[in-house]
Amino acid sequence: MSKQEVKGVISSKAKLRMTVLLVAIVGMYVFTSARTGSSIPDLISGSPRIFSMFAELFPPNWGYASQVWGYLAETVQMAIIATTVAAIISIPISLLSAANLFPNRTIHMPVRFIMNVLRTIPDILLAVIFVGIFGIGVFSGIMALIIFSLGLLAKLLYETIEAIDLNPLEAIRASGGNTIQVIWYAVMPQVLPQFVSFSLYVFEVNVRASVVLGFVGAGGIGLILQQQLGFFNYPNVSTIILIIFAAVVVIDYISNKIREGLV
Repeated sequence: MSKQEVKGVISSKAKLRMTVLLVAIVGMYVFTSARTGSSIPDLISGSPRIFSMFAELFPPNWGYASQVWGYLAETVQMAIIATTVAAIISIPISLLSAANLFPNRTIHMPVRFIMNVLRTIPDILLAVIFVGIFGIGVFSGIMALIIFSLGLLAKLLYETIEAIDLNPLEAIRASGGNTIQVIWYAVMPQVLPQFVSFSLYVFEVNVRASVVLGFVGAGGIGLILQQQLGFFNYPNVSTIILIIFAAVVVIDYISNKIREGLV
């Protein structure tokens, strides 16, 4: 068989795979649309209501902005505290989860399992649980964000640790260094830039998440957003949304600049 014929066979197989994949995607869409009773025509028919709601949101009530800044500061403070605590706790957990540092499966596998369980719990469910334990307020939101951030940070960090260069570790061990010395002099210098970058990323996520947590009474700017939505006070809602958007954009910009400086 010539090269051209081989290429033709490969091209035919690739086209067949793409066709099968496309048919499977379309079939899955049709099936899920039928089961859930939702489809693109439903979106089109509901579009007028979307536009009418946007019309109610504008113009924003900028006189209400003075009452929003305190809640925005509270939201950012929640994210800072939760990210800092989770970052500190995630360091020993991620080290214990790394198979190249602790090859014994009885050590790293149970720790990974616990972190996997934490990541399966949605942040809003954590907030509901902690609101039930500690009551409505910022502390419940902080606790929910700490647990949520811990599972995410620990996974990102231990995967980074497992991808580091092992030569420095072996050199320190060969010279008689203990586990603490290996971690301090060989592991941390290699993962520190990524650790800071991951922490900044989780901080950005926590700022957004804390807005949603406010809807279940976990404090922050989401609390007054939920209140104003309940009162159908859409000009105030628009002001809150625009302030949140501006804050997230600024935080993302600053975080990106810091991460660029780490590269």
